[in-house]
Amino acid sequence: MTWEEEKEELGKEITRLLYENGLIKTWYRDNPDGWKLVSGLWSPFYVQLRPLPSYPELLRKVGYALGKMLKEECKAVNKVVGVAMTGIPIACAITLQEGIPSLWTRKIEVRSLAEFKKYIQSYGEHTLVEGEFETGDRIAVIDDLATKFDSKLVAIEQIKTEAKKSGLKVECKDVIVLLDREQGAAAVASQHGISFHSLIPFKSKGIEWLKTSLSEIEYKVITEYLHDEKLYKKFSHAPNSSDYR
Repeated sequence: MTWEEEKEELGKEITRLLYENGLIKTWYRDNPDGWKLVSGLWSPFYVQLRPLPSYPELLRKVGYALGKMLKEECKAVNKVVGVAMTGIPIACAITLQEGIPSLWTRKIEVRSLAEFKKYIQSYGEHTLVEGEFETGDRIAVIDDLATKFDSKLVAIEQIKTEAKKSGLKVECKDVIVLLDREQGAAAVASQHGISFHSLIPFKSKGIEWLKTSLSEIEYKVITEYLHDEKLYKKFSHAPNSSDYR
């Protein structure tokens, strides 16, 4: 079996398990009101991966899958950095599965590189990344999911800043996530010269992998939403069958 074939099988299995364990939620099954996003739009699904460590076997599978991805697609990488908070247990799972050392970023309240640059001026001597760097390290950032990629750019800047404080030269040009919502992260990564890797591209593959697990209306609504979320701008409530007459 080639890596691409194995990656597909791992993606299918883990997507199904995420849904079955309630880490991928839908309005139809989990929350009749759906979810209101920061943008103000209504969403028919919600990905909540913070409870992942509560499912040890699933976390082990994630650690194996992303560890294998690391070895196959980021061959020069020798350390991983988990993004606070949900990226931390995933990075640790990779360490336990593949023996690759892991570090983790401290959680800081910024949403963009511009905010980070202002924040760091008053941050003081506190550590931005926990763990041991060495000159020559090739680092991959690890996180649970990607939406717009801003948090990944902040994590990379934390790594660079912390290494510079210690007089070390490290390289961080890879980001690995479990699930990509496919809402622009890959394009932003490319603009910054970052190689972006995901196990579950949710819009193009993940929703299809879930088709047999979802009801007809769940699949229809989520698929439409993923391809044009503005179609649901009119909704302030969860759609029902009468909305599709």
